Amino acid sequence: GVRDVLFLYEENRCSMTYMYEYPEYLKIKLPKKTARRYPAYELYLYGEGNYAEENKNLLLTGIPVLFLPGNAGSYKQVRSLGSIALRKAEDVDFKYHFNFFSVNFNEELVALYGGSLQRQTKFVHECIKVILKLYRDGEFAPTSVAIVGHSMGGLVARALLTLKSFKPELINLLITQATPHVAPVMPLDRYLTDFYTAVNNHWMLKAQDLRNLTTLSVAGGFRDYQVRSGLAFLPRLSQHDSALSVVSSAVPRAWASTDHLSIVWCKELILATIRALFDLIDENTRQITEDPKKRMSVLNHHFVRHPAKIFEENPEVFTELPGIFMWITVKASKWTYSVHNDSDGKYFTFPLASHRKSYSHVYCENSMLDTSSWIYGCMNSNSSMCLEATDLSWRAELLPTTKVVMLKLQDYPSLSHIVIQVPAAVGNKYTLGCEFFKEDSRTVQLPVTHLFSFGLSSSKILLNSTGLLYNVQLQHFNQIYQAFKIHIESHCQSLKERKPSVYRLHIPWSHEDSIIVAKVPSLTEISAKLHIAQPQNDSRAPELNIYSSSDCQYEVILKTSFLQVLGQIVRFHAGAFPVYIVSNILLTYGGQLSTLRSTGQCSDFNLELIRTAKPYKVEPLISIAVFLQGFNWFREIWESLSLPEVDAAVLSSQDAWFPLVSLILFLFGTGIAYWSGVFFSASLRLFSSLWLTLIRPTVLQKDKLITPRRLCGVLSLALVSWTTCGAFAVFLIYLQYLFKNSSIHTVKPQSSMNSVPEASQPLANSTTIAEAVNSLKMHVTILNLFTWIVLLNLPSLIYWLKNLRYNVRLDPDPCRSTAIIIVCILEILMHSSTSEVKSSKLLKIATKVPLPLSVVMLAFGRMHLYRVPHFVTFSLLLHVLCCVV
Repeated sequence: GVRDVLFLYEENRCSMTYMYEYPEYLKIKLPKKTARRYPAYELYLYGEGNYAEENKNLLLTGIPVLFLPGNAGSYKQVRSLGSIALRKAEDVDFKYHFNFFSVNFNEELVALYGGSLQRQTKFVHECIKVILKLYRDGEFAPTSVAIVGHSMGGLVARALLTLKSFKPELINLLITQATPHVAPVMPLDRYLTDFYTAVNNHWMLKAQDLRNLTTLSVAGGFRDYQVRSGLAFLPRLSQHDSALSVVSSAVPRAWASTDHLSIVWCKELILATIRALFDLIDENTRQITEDPKKRMSVLNHHFVRHPAKIFEENPEVFTELPGIFMWITVKASKWTYSVHNDSDGKYFTFPLASHRKSYSHVYCENSMLDTSSWIYGCMNSNSSMCLEATDLSWRAELLPTTKVVMLKLQDYPSLSHIVIQVPAAVGNKYTLGCEFFKEDSRTVQLPVTHLFSFGLSSSKILLNSTGLLYNVQLQHFNQIYQAFKIHIESHCQSLKERKPSVYRLHIPWSHEDSIIVAKVPSLTEISAKLHIAQPQNDSRAPELNIYSSSDCQYEVILKTSFLQVLGQIVRFHAGAFPVYIVSNILLTYGGQLSTLRSTGQCSDFNLELIRTAKPYKVEPLISIAVFLQGFNWFREIWESLSLPEVDAAVLSSQDAWFPLVSLILFLFGTGIAYWSGVFFSASLRLFSSLWLTLIRPTVLQKDKLITPRRLCGVLSLALVSWTTCGAFAVFLIYLQYLFKNSSIHTVKPQSSMNSVPEASQPLANSTTIAEAVNSLKMHVTILNLFTWIVLLNLPSLIYWLKNLRYNVRLDPDPCRSTAIIIVCILEILMHSSTSEVKSSKLLKIATKVPLPLSVVMLAFGRMHLYRVPHFVTFSLLLHVLCCVV
């Protein structure tokens, strides 16, 4: 499954964007108060060559666009947008042009540490005010700024509307690239989850404030394994329809999946974005239009359905057809025409009266990919000629090798003829085709194979193509855990040169189509899986559209791909892996305490893991809780107790939870926990062996758990945690604990010559060694648990180190208070042994706690990873009490 997510995706079909002049970034001077409050952040203006020189005096006359980089992103990522926009402005002689600004967020890791998201949002607000001030003396001064946000930059842009002092009219267009809007990819601290909750709640509850804001979210598709596309779909707002979410594989003229970084430089996507920006310009104000309807129609034109025509806001309903061309009437239901060096233009007319009774649809295609009109509808014309007609080219859709139109005859009762215009073509070669058909004859239903068929069974269908289009409906394909391989094999009767076939996997409830172009004849493999599950109120089935070559045979074979099913599990739930791993280790830890209480010996970690870590101990309770939350009475009791919602219930409401996934994740966690135990044991042996070559073994002797020296150490680390970074103090105590455990391997028992008779010395020595071995086994498990606490707190440590030159103290710090408790606990535990624990009155309670803690951790930690250290800390706190009491 991991291999499927990380490696088995389509090849990169994006072209690189290049600068034709040296890119320059002009630093914008910020007000002193802003610069002092945000010393790590900066604002830049992008430019190239002469354009950059002209802008050095900041007398700007263009349209402002602000680029916000994402997690660890650079402000220089604006260059692709800025460079292509500059080339486009040169094409129109700078009648209109855009000024691209970019914010330097110091490449902060905001996807992993949420403490700076609010600060970034406030800084962007200040930047918008500074940018608009640069234009205040201009003839066409803007009143708003368009924003393009990559990754977390898009979320920061949305968060602007949550600021009390922010005026919503300051932004009217927001384009986000691979932004996880729904939830954080890794919810590692509460500041991150709280920020998401505040933003999404505001957008749902204060939708009225968004009525003038048009938002476009572009996801990267399956190549982007960092942010799955389902997270990039904006929440649907019932009050108005000003939000659009698309996957890059469905964007016309791009048709390519992008990884998380290439989405900012993918030439095909950048061209679509810049074309849309230029089409959004209002000729009167020379700024982006204030009309929300026009903004949405432009975005739909460039990002959803492109008719292979240059955008027009109000295209003419009727158009005049010049009568200088030859008129040819076609009465056949199927027609193809090849054009090559035709010096005379032609009109082909198709009378509809004779076809309405026999057929329901007409389909036409044209391989000439220019932007001129080519198909028209005549109204109530009895003659063979038509001088005024409706331009049906706006109903067309652009595909990689052709542009197509499909019309339902019933929707056009007033049309008497369809007219195809074939202009004079000198040196051009292209083909046209039209056919009338009944929808039932071209629609085939193919039931998908069962999830547990493991690819052993298949669904098969044979299409004897006599037409130009087939729709294969994939029945019962509606869940995210389904994944299939579709093999399409084409056979043709003759070997003549044919146009390539186009296969499109169309998902009707979201813009996540994927398109593949294949030669004829050929064998093509298509991966079919979903980013978004089918909504409950939607009964439409996904379709495989085959734009075929006539007189060819197509065999479609569909099989379940179990590896891709596992890939979907990893794609949707990889963020929950730490919870399942720690849960397994915690169950093992409880089992070791139980064995210590019953037999006096501490069992080996891996043996205890196999014996104790069983999914049936934890999963049924969570499933029962999720089931009961479906009842109102139980939900009311649950809310009255102020308990948070079970994470599995939230995932179910988002259609991201599916059968047996928790079992699979638990077993995966068991495997990782097992091998981490092997790794720690081997590492400690290796490290202690190296240590033994450097120093002589120390004497194992009993010592007090709390001494003045250790108390000073605890106070020092607590001070470090409070004044600098909690994760730094945790990391220091972790290194100390690791060193202490390594030294246990190199100890020898204390000589007892004077205090014990000679005959009893071997017995005393063996007892001491056995006690040391038991303690070491317990320490290895605690170290394993503690390692995951360190890993979960590592992002805030990295963030603190990167920003150390600006501020010594991390503020806010997600683990400051927890770190002080952990330091106290581990300072005692590293000097403890199992002999103190065995004699404790609290041992019975300590052995019972890890199991309910594991259940609670799985119930409330999947979508809140920052809660995991709290559960582990509580368990270890009981262990400390066992050592003392």
